[in-house]
Amino acid sequence: MDINLKTVINIIKLGRPQYLAGNFLVFTMGALLAVILGSEFVSSKFILGYLILFTAHLSVHYSNDYYDFEVDHLTTPNSISGGSGVLIQNPELREFSKWFALLIMAISILLAAAFTVIFNYPITFFLFLLFGNLLAWFYTAPPIKLVYRRLGEVANIVAVVIFLGAGYFAMKGTLDLAFFIFAIPVIFLQIIFINCFEIPSMEGDKLGNKITWIVLKGREFGYRISLICAFLATFTFVLIPYTGLFPLKIDFKVLAVISLISVTMGIITLVKKPLDEKSATKYATIYVLLLFLMSLLIDAYFIYLLM
Repeated sequence: MDINLKTVINIIKLGRPQYLAGNFLVFTMGALLAVILGSEFVSSKFILGYLILFTAHLSVHYSNDYYDFEVDHLTTPNSISGGSGVLIQNPELREFSKWFALLIMAISILLAAAFTVIFNYPITFFLFLLFGNLLAWFYTAPPIKLVYRRLGEVANIVAVVIFLGAGYFAMKGTLDLAFFIFAIPVIFLQIIFINCFEIPSMEGDKLGNKITWIVLKGREFGYRISLICAFLATFTFVLIPYTGLFPLKIDFKVLAVISLISVTMGIITLVKKPLDEKSATKYATIYVLLLFLMSLLIDAYFIYLLM
């Protein structure tokens, strides 16, 4: 493999770095929540903790493109799904993609071990992040191949708990009941996020034997589930204060109002019902951007509470 500027650019594109913004926002959300609940903000914990998550998430982009190589020939990559398209045009990078994914995953695991030792954290911190790395690898990798065995959505739901939990755990040193309660509406929003990625690539996934909810039930089902989850996320934010686990300074009505963005978009997509691939991709992309905006707004609100 010749190393030149074009190759380097393709390697960067292969990692789809634009999607790392989402996991940073969710990690930050977890870290800020822990600080609001009384933990000290330690910048070294935040930076090292995010590096663990960053390398793990980056690794999965390279491994997914490697193991989805055949399936990606059956679909056209778009702004949010269908792979990066780099290996289709540059198959000579395929082996590099696999080994680079393994290298980055190993770095993530080593960083998790270092964090655990440096900050004298319980071994559960390391095991939590080790599990996250293995989950990411076996999302498409054999012999488990979660997304090909009707477990892709479950893996993605667990993944968002790991994203959120990595930030919370890094600051607080544990995952407590307050964390798991707060994770409930985040999970509902993650289901919408999953649908947005699966809806545009329905035809290609079906031809490639990926067994997703959208492949099994169709795009209209995805729109209905997304709207239901948007309502559930909003409703859960309204109910959370009644648990008594959170300080009064967190006004969960603000989070509920932010969540109405997803409700609004859910209603629009269900009414418009874009069933062809081009229209579906357009609406799914807008929905993903709005979900990123919601995470940014929640983070901004948490930062405001800490000022």
